[in-house]
Amino acid sequence: MFRKISAFFIATVFVAMNLGASSVANASTDATKDASARTPMNIAILIQDDLISRVGNEIGVTKEFIRALPQGSRVMVGYITSGTLQVRQSFTTDLNRAANSLRIPIASTSASAYNPYVEVIEAMKKFDSSWQEPNAVLLISDGLDTSHGFDSTAAGNTVDIDRTIKEANRRNVSIYSFYAPSVGLTSRSNVAASYGQSSLNRVTRETGGKAFFQGTTGFVTFDSYFSRLRQELNRVS
Repeated sequence: MFRKISAFFIATVFVAMNLGASSVANASTDATKDASARTPMNIAILIQDDLISRVGNEIGVTKEFIRALPQGSRVMVGYITSGTLQVRQSFTTDLNRAANSLRIPIASTSASAYNPYVEVIEAMKKFDSSWQEPNAVLLISDGLDTSHGFDSTAAGNTVDIDRTIKEANRRNVSIYSFYAPSVGLTSRSNVAASYGQSSLNRVTRETGGKAFFQGTTGFVTFDSYFSRLRQELNRVS
């Protein structure tokens, strides 16, 4: 009798555990669905080429973000390198092709952007004004404009930042940004990092986007950034 009760108890616990695991799995699946962008969009993903080497570890999650976009989305992939915009993939609805065009950043001062905002303007010129879906730029950058020297008092208030905001609003493009330090000033100076973040924050705020960063030292993965970005894209779509 005792053995039968024990067996029944064990079986009951086993079933309960499986039901619990199933509920957790379903909740996780639902959360993943909720976290995915729901509306097709036109998005240019721009990566600053002199970001620290650890950013290369985030290429996988960036590919996943692109592949998870709704069908009908158009994606462009470009690198801001040595003061120019290198388009790796022009706008395409082939999400897998866009994802596969990503490469690891050079992570060298030889690829320094000097001013990422000029290349953001160049990228926005490639949007088609006849497209009906929401337009966005995802700028992965340290946000630092050193084209006219380093002046911390000008954080977020340079001529090219003003031009970027004006052009984005004229073309109805929302700019979002992920902060990551470069191999230059922003990986060595908290002041420079703060300057870059302030600049990214102003550009995104005044174009209807959002800046994602966490502190001025160290580097965190993009996982939480992409999760929050999807939420923002769903909120404004």
